[in-house]
Amino acid sequence: VQLVESGGGLVRPGDSLELSCVASGFTADDYAIGWFRQAPGKEREGVSCFRGRDGTGNYYADSVSGRFTISRMNNPSTVNLDMHGLKVENTAVYYCARYRAKDCSRSVDDVANWGPGTQVTVSS
Repeated sequence: VQLVESGGGLVRPGDSLELSCVASGFTADDYAIGWFRQAPGKEREGVSCFRGRDGTGNYYADSVSGRFTISRMNNPSTVNLDMHGLKVENTAVYYCARYRAKDCSRSVDDVANWGPGTQVTVSS
């Protein structure tokens, strides 16, 4: 299993970024894939998730709903997180996550594999 993230960077408040996760080494359609983030001194938290085929539970964290959009494409299997209206508090390392099954969840315990992470820094 490989999860390769890209798209992080340093931006100003109000700017936009798109994160991309290319997944390989497994049948991606059979699993939910999503994004978590971890800010310094805080626990890792779920940001958004796209369910696997016939799965349930696409979600957005309340703090990003309406500003972030998750999408999923095949060939290669890619899950993108389009982030708009970025805020200082969105600063964190963002991790792509493959879940243990096709359904989404906000729990890190339901994640089977993690990408190495990509840093997003929002600062004026």
